[in-house]
Amino acid sequence: MAVREAAAGPRGPGRDEETALLYERAHYRHDPCWLLPVPPRLCLACVLELLPEPCVSLVRKKHVLSCFRDALLRHASLVMQLVAQDQRICIHFISMLFGLLCNVEDGSVIDLCIEVLIQLTTQLKLEQTVHCLLDECHKELCNMPSMRDSLATLTLLGKLVDAIPPLADKLVMEHSNLMEHLLRGLVYPNEGVRASVCYLYGKLYSSPVAAEMLSGHFREKLCPLFLSTLDGAQTKELQINCLGWLRQLLKYDLFVSVIMNESSLAESTEGVEGPPGKTSLPLVLKKLLLSRDETLQVASAHCITAVLVHSPAKHAPAFIHADIPEFLFEHLSSSSEVLVWFSYNCLILLAEEPLFFSKCHTVYGIESVVRSLQGSLRMNNTELHKEGLLLFAEILTRQPEEIKLFTSSTMCRDAGRALQEAVNSPVLEVAAEAVKAISAFLRKDHQSALPVQYRELRALLEAMLNRCADFSQTPLNRRPLRHSEQATQPNLMEVFLSILHSLFVIVPHMKEKFSKKLASSSFIRLTLELKARFCSSLSHSDLNQVCSSFLYDMSLNLLSAPEKTEPPSQEELSAVSAFLQHGLPEIRSRSPESLAFLSDRQYVEGIARQRQYCILLLFYLAYIHEDRFVSEAELFVAVQSFLLSLQDQDERPPLTVIRASIYLLAICQDKDDALDEAVVSAIRKILEGIPDLHLVYIHHPLLLRFFLLYPELMSRFGHRVLELWFSWEESSYEELDDVSSAGQSPLPASLAALFYMLRSSPSILLILLDLIYSSPVDTARKVLIVLRTFLRRNEDVQVGGLIRGHFLLILQHLLVEHGASPSGDSGNLPLLLSLLSLVQLKNKSEQELDSMAMKLLHQVSKLCGKCSPADVDILQPSFNFLYWSLHQTTPSSQKRAAAVLLSSTALIELLEKILALTWTEVDSPRTALLCSAWLLAASFSAQQHDGSLQVHQTLSVELDQVLKVLSFPKKKAALLSAAILCFLRTALQQSFSSALVALVPSGAQPPPAPEDTALAPLGTSQVLSLVIGLQNLLVQKDPLLSYACVACLEALLDYLHARSPDIAFHVVSQPWNRFLLFTLLDAGESSFLRPEILRLMTLFVRFQSSSVLSREEVGHVLQGAALADLSTLSNTTLQALRGFFLQVQSMGLLADESTAQTLHVSLEGLSPSTSSAEPPVDMLCLGGVAVSLSHIRD
Repeated sequence: MAVREAAAGPRGPGRDEETALLYERAHYRHDPCWLLPVPPRLCLACVLELLPEPCVSLVRKKHVLSCFRDALLRHASLVMQLVAQDQRICIHFISMLFGLLCNVEDGSVIDLCIEVLIQLTTQLKLEQTVHCLLDECHKELCNMPSMRDSLATLTLLGKLVDAIPPLADKLVMEHSNLMEHLLRGLVYPNEGVRASVCYLYGKLYSSPVAAEMLSGHFREKLCPLFLSTLDGAQTKELQINCLGWLRQLLKYDLFVSVIMNESSLAESTEGVEGPPGKTSLPLVLKKLLLSRDETLQVASAHCITAVLVHSPAKHAPAFIHADIPEFLFEHLSSSSEVLVWFSYNCLILLAEEPLFFSKCHTVYGIESVVRSLQGSLRMNNTELHKEGLLLFAEILTRQPEEIKLFTSSTMCRDAGRALQEAVNSPVLEVAAEAVKAISAFLRKDHQSALPVQYRELRALLEAMLNRCADFSQTPLNRRPLRHSEQATQPNLMEVFLSILHSLFVIVPHMKEKFSKKLASSSFIRLTLELKARFCSSLSHSDLNQVCSSFLYDMSLNLLSAPEKTEPPSQEELSAVSAFLQHGLPEIRSRSPESLAFLSDRQYVEGIARQRQYCILLLFYLAYIHEDRFVSEAELFVAVQSFLLSLQDQDERPPLTVIRASIYLLAICQDKDDALDEAVVSAIRKILEGIPDLHLVYIHHPLLLRFFLLYPELMSRFGHRVLELWFSWEESSYEELDDVSSAGQSPLPASLAALFYMLRSSPSILLILLDLIYSSPVDTARKVLIVLRTFLRRNEDVQVGGLIRGHFLLILQHLLVEHGASPSGDSGNLPLLLSLLSLVQLKNKSEQELDSMAMKLLHQVSKLCGKCSPADVDILQPSFNFLYWSLHQTTPSSQKRAAAVLLSSTALIELLEKILALTWTEVDSPRTALLCSAWLLAASFSAQQHDGSLQVHQTLSVELDQVLKVLSFPKKKAALLSAAILCFLRTALQQSFSSALVALVPSGAQPPPAPEDTALAPLGTSQVLSLVIGLQNLLVQKDPLLSYACVACLEALLDYLHARSPDIAFHVVSQPWNRFLLFTLLDAGESSFLRPEILRLMTLFVRFQSSSVLSREEVGHVLQGAALADLSTLSNTTLQALRGFFLQVQSMGLLADESTAQTLHVSLEGLSPSTSSAEPPVDMLCLGGVAVSLSHIRD
């Protein structure tokens, strides 16, 4: 009897399910040890007796078997410990399950039996058990009158060999006569049976030993049968299993020879289909290539490759005669990279056979190859690029000269362009393959199509030699110089500049400041104009020398004290000094001529290049100091030509020149002008050659825009540029993080520019997200504030999905990288979680949670489970995200989300630990986390109870501690009290019957008094103390706390009224309630229209507490409400007022019928949706805690 009671367990929602798992007729005889102590509560002895019993329904057997399967998966060691204690039990289990498998026809039950048998056999790891199962299968197949009944047994054998590969050898050696049964199955007119036979054969031939033993069987009996089965297969299952078997066979030379010999017999007659009864493998694979199923096409191409690798010379002709190349060429246009790769592979092997070319397959397919190559180069698949180029090179090399490959100049041009694109690939291996293909492409017979594309050929040759593009631009013409001279001015200017120059030496500590003043006063322009005007014809050499020396020292002074950029190293300054010394004396032309010289694309000698460096540097320094004496548009073009010239000659300019070039391009670029791709490529190549971007970075909004404008630059340098941008920003942006003022205060100019870029290219947000995770804390904090501000000010920009998807990748990486303790090396993870919470808060309410949201819930809950209560910085934003996700969606999504979160036992255990800290850490820095934990616990309990969700881990809470905290509340902990009240209200509404929350005593408790039995687990004294605590909390007049108190009081009185109406009425009629009500009404003239006060008065009316609220006072409230402008009230207030009115009406307390009628008409005519009051925000963040007002209130 005791055993049966133990097996039955406590009564509850799962009682009927547990009963269904026990075999009542026999369970009382079973030892309790056979009963699993964990869900599902199975008795293994009952399983053994119930499953073979004919009087038990199949539905019940299926349920029991499913639960046994779940137990095996979830509690394998526990089940194995019980089953494996006696080998006889193991064998009995196996025999019983096999008997059930052979005697049922229901497909789902058969699948369950097979799955359980495989699990049992593999986990027991007992040789005798495996022998037993093999013997049972052998006996069943031998005694079976029809192959139709063998499907289940054959399927089991195939999956068993798949799970235990060494069984293949044992099956062939010890059960060899099974092969005859398999042969019968292969000709049986049922494709399901044939599919299971092919699957088993595939597993047998995957073993080299078994394959060798079965070689004679295959050669003598199986080969033609197998080929005809493959040829005639109609169902996808049979086709796939046949191809799987074929792939195993094609690993061995012997079977390849047997199959191809059989195929050659089929092709030996003139007919294309071969003689009757014979099947050709190439023709079968050709048919599969023609199918519209990509899986079959890929498998077919794979099998062709598997045959050819053994001997292309021997086997390729058969496939060529079957016109296989024609269809492989067609597949090169497929969107499937896998299919294209296998097609390339097959064609490369076929190209080793001269017949491939003599049959003109290459002429047929060359256009497909070129187009495929063009398409594949746009994909990010290096292996595909190399394979395509290898095929192209093989065709170009082996194509006979007498058979023209390119029949038109257009096709030849397209081929050249594809090769040019390939040779410019940044991947060395791809470029190397392209060079080989170009060498073959330049053969004379390939270029015989008229007209010959000489320009294209020249471009291709240059690309091959230099790996760059666009060499056909002509240099800009230099404009003639004008000369004029006045005799007196040169001498005066010489003296003037000498004096200025001497000041650099006389006052050395002021030279940088003085140089900046001179540059901003246009002295660079003045000096260059003097040189152009008086020194162009090699005259006035002294003036030229003075001007050059002045510009030299001023330039070095300006570079030595830069603004918004890193100061140059001594090595960099030395390089600048060298080219300034050589180049400045040579500059004697006006700005237009200097621009033309800078634009020169012809080969530039060393001295001329140094002169270009000088011109560029002077323009840069002038622009830095707002002296823009040359046209921005012309300078923009000139700098581009200069960079292309550097690339043409493969030169690496000094860092200062690179910095100047990038800055000038960024400043001079008009909104409508964009750089050519060749220039962008050149810039990228130059920048990739420097150690770090900070060496050339200048802090300017336009420079940031420049790098983020071009995808090629953003993908390579966007992360580093934004990192540098935020590190250089002097403001911490803390003032922007003030939510109350963020909408009004103007943005700094730098941020306005960044926000404009973010709106035009939201993908930049992903880089910022990475920065929050990977940057130093100060920088990451700036980025977080900027992102928060952007999201708040740009409600119309929908980037939640983008951010959430990228955050999911970061979080997955973190959990994998840091394993069991992500908190130990969390870095800036708390900042990322804070941003994720904000993105979640921006979501619209009542929105379904998509798969991304569910994945994030799972990952964040997993992260929480790996933390300890001390990891407040990670847990607080994580809890906020979980809470908002639960309360900001539809009821169906809430149920799914709650099920995901409740499945995390680690999360529930963590919640329990955090809740227990409440009794010791009130007013501690962890208070916000405690608030979130209580709100989450309340939410979990409500969702679990409403949805009857499965509980994986109970949440233990000390009830008397909860009541103690609320009965003697602390000041300055209003939000925490509200959260605990929300939790207690949920428990009261559930009558303390939650399957999730276990309310436990703190220690040994005295037995309850007789009058307290009905109130259990509460006591009368606890109830009265709690009521006093609620009254004290209401007197604080905190709106959120008041909502929580009234809602909890409602739940408490409902609970008391259901169990002891006398105590409920006693609580309501306390004189202190009247004082409390009038204290609350003392807050203002219309304070009675506050929703929490209306709900409180509704309670007093409902419980007929006239000593608290008399009939006359009810009338006064109704009169005041009738006179009020109800259209200005919030929906929450209207709802509370309507509830109060209906309660008064139902209790018969309407003294003044006219007032009641007026109020009734007003309420009926004013639905919540027509209220003019602004709809309240339900989701808030109070003191860093995520709060749903409706959750607290309702």
